[in-house]
Amino acid sequence: MPYTRRPAVGYLTTVAAAGLFAVNGTVSTLALQAGVPPTWLTAMRCGGAAAGLLAALAVVAPRRLRLTWREVPFLAVFGVVGVAMTQFLYYVAIGRLPVGIALVFEMTAPVGIALWVRLVRKEPVRPRIWAALALSLSGLVLVAQVWQGGGSLDLLGVAAGLSAAVCLATYYLMGERGTATRDPVALTTWTFVAAALFWAVVAPFTARFDAGVLGERVPVSLGSAQLPLWSLVLWIAVLGAIVPFWLSIAALRHLPPTTAGLVATVEPVFASIVAWLWLEQVLSGWQVAGGLVVLGGIALAQTARTAAARPAPAPVPETPAPLG
Repeated sequence: MPYTRRPAVGYLTTVAAAGLFAVNGTVSTLALQAGVPPTWLTAMRCGGAAAGLLAALAVVAPRRLRLTWREVPFLAVFGVVGVAMTQFLYYVAIGRLPVGIALVFEMTAPVGIALWVRLVRKEPVRPRIWAALALSLSGLVLVAQVWQGGGSLDLLGVAAGLSAAVCLATYYLMGERGTATRDPVALTTWTFVAAALFWAVVAPFTARFDAGVLGERVPVSLGSAQLPLWSLVLWIAVLGAIVPFWLSIAALRHLPPTTAGLVATVEPVFASIVAWLWLEQVLSGWQVAGGLVVLGGIALAQTARTAAARPAPAPVPETPAPLG
């Protein structure tokens, strides 16, 4: 059934998704500070999102959940690398870096995507990709303040952020292929299922975690306010994954992926503001300037790829927003 494109709706839903992902960075930081290991926080987020998405599709459109054995290997790799590892590495990064800076590193994924299709796939790419690469690298140098004794940032945090960008780029490249034969909502659902199954097996062997801790009340850096830890985890699964993922996909009914990608670059800005107001994470002037330079590079990279050769009904977003 045809639908009417409403760009204003697309802009609003993309900004709303970016806002929720931005808040999720701070909420996730609080959960990490409360003692939840990154592996278990990722497992609970993926598991909660998988359960919610499966339940929603089972009620609304169960036929979209049909799966063939031939699709399983692709979905397994897609879910483990693109979803499970991206989120885990992001949590490692925000545990060691300010939320906004961790997102700046992760959001360099579009630059890597454009370079991949140019150098590996040999697809035509606009020359601006080299300017995008130069801007991104220059901005990261400023963000890391490398002139301060080798850098002012935790090296493991930086490595995790850049590794998350590689995994995120893999997510988008595989998603571009996957949406050629399957609708984005069902594809997202099965990738979360694969990620949840992966962490269900791996998490118990990587870190000890007493589930009883979820009932304890923890400070949330808002005066003397305290909330049970399970409420933070519930927020991360529902408002940090299910809802913003749905909003990101819904936006693509009204906006081209490149436009949605450019709008979604507001996420690090939102995340930095939220972390500043909520966690008092203050960035230096150089880091703010570097972040803006990187966002400029990302914007150029988003528009560097030429039009796709094949039409896609509703591609997975070409932005890092859905995984923050």
